[in-house]
Amino acid sequence: MACRQIKEGVLLKKNELYLNDYAQLCREADGLEPEMFDKYEVQRGLRDKNGNGVVTGLTNISRIDAFKTVDGVKTPCEGKLWYRGYDCIELVKGFRGTRFGFEEAAYLLLFGNLPNEKQLKEFRDMLAANRTLPTNFTRDVIMKAPSSDIMNSLTRSVLTLASYDRNCSDTSVENVLRQCLNLISVFPMLAVYGYHSYNHYQNDESMYIHRPSRKLSTAENLLMMLRPDKSYTELEASVLDIALVLHMEHGGGNNSTFTTRVVTSSGSDTYSVIAAALSSLKGPKHGGANIKVVEMMQDLEKHVSDWEDEDAVRDYLKKILNKEAFDRKGLIYGMGHAVYSLSDPRAQVFKGFVHQLASAKGREKDFALYSMIERMAPEVIAEKARIYKGVSANVDFYSGFVYSMLEIPLEMFTPIFAIARIVGWSAHRIEELINMDKIIRPAYKSVMREQEYIPMNER
Repeated sequence: MACRQIKEGVLLKKNELYLNDYAQLCREADGLEPEMFDKYEVQRGLRDKNGNGVVTGLTNISRIDAFKTVDGVKTPCEGKLWYRGYDCIELVKGFRGTRFGFEEAAYLLLFGNLPNEKQLKEFRDMLAANRTLPTNFTRDVIMKAPSSDIMNSLTRSVLTLASYDRNCSDTSVENVLRQCLNLISVFPMLAVYGYHSYNHYQNDESMYIHRPSRKLSTAENLLMMLRPDKSYTELEASVLDIALVLHMEHGGGNNSTFTTRVVTSSGSDTYSVIAAALSSLKGPKHGGANIKVVEMMQDLEKHVSDWEDEDAVRDYLKKILNKEAFDRKGLIYGMGHAVYSLSDPRAQVFKGFVHQLASAKGREKDFALYSMIERMAPEVIAEKARIYKGVSANVDFYSGFVYSMLEIPLEMFTPIFAIARIVGWSAHRIEELINMDKIIRPAYKSVMREQEYIPMNER
């Protein structure tokens, strides 16, 4: 046994040295001078220095407003997010206090119109009827390979569901709609069961597999299935429901939705498309951003003893920007957005409900700290660097705080984003299938040098 361990140790060390050497070769072979991007007018990240994106398609699903033209000049404005022509803030106001809005917003994004009472009931009944997994799927798929990365678990489950679908590769609108409705329905189950399996097998905690109720909304079912005692308050479910609505769709140009469009354009099946979108969303630069906000705030609370001391908080934020604090990346997470300038409307509408929940949970001190940083961070950032547009809190700044107040584990933050965003992905997949019928194939400018072949004995 000892001899085997020694051999394995030697092999690991050999592999490490090999990888270190050859990773450096990758850097040398693949490194490009930054000036070359300007020379060939290549927009890195598909955005120019003024934040304008490359237009890659048309959509009737949603829109983001961040600038307006005043006297022929592009001018920053308060942000707005539109779902099928409706201001998302007005949508939230419309259902707030009277009903849960996830299903209503999903109907709107998928079918283009606000549902009447009959249509909404039929849609809710359809989702409820689809909240079921194949026989033994939870045991044989989700529980067999538990992972701390619930997004990977979710992706694996989606791909495995393809094996249970006899019409997996049929890309007719009717079949794709069926598949999308089913996935929208079961995403909360796949994510929550994936978390409980990980928590049981890797953290040695008790296992809970609660079946969803046909009578409950998506937000209610999510909390009920996640919590050991199935209990939740009306306020908790309502705030989570609003979070799901605000994360459901975002203009079509975000990374995971573009991934949805690209993979759809190749003619691939729905399960592969959604798996690709999930893989995009899990990145910390996309769906994992709210986790970084929570971790940053935890680090601040460790290093700033008085949370009401504005000078101390400001100094900490400056240290972050100077790469002297937290993860040394120089970023104040939850601040700024690729598109929005003066404000993120999702953060604006969300903040009031966050305050309400913080009061109910006895977290007013935490909320005051978040509010202070929301006010202070743009000033600190503006002092540090010249920016082409305004910097304001984005929805990720508050969503992580909300999830922590709802006692949702950190591992579930990004999966909850996915539970909401699959609605937008589904709408964009269907729109791509109906309108485009061409594979998306962007161009890359090659800057390599041609070379003469060198025979083996001369290398």
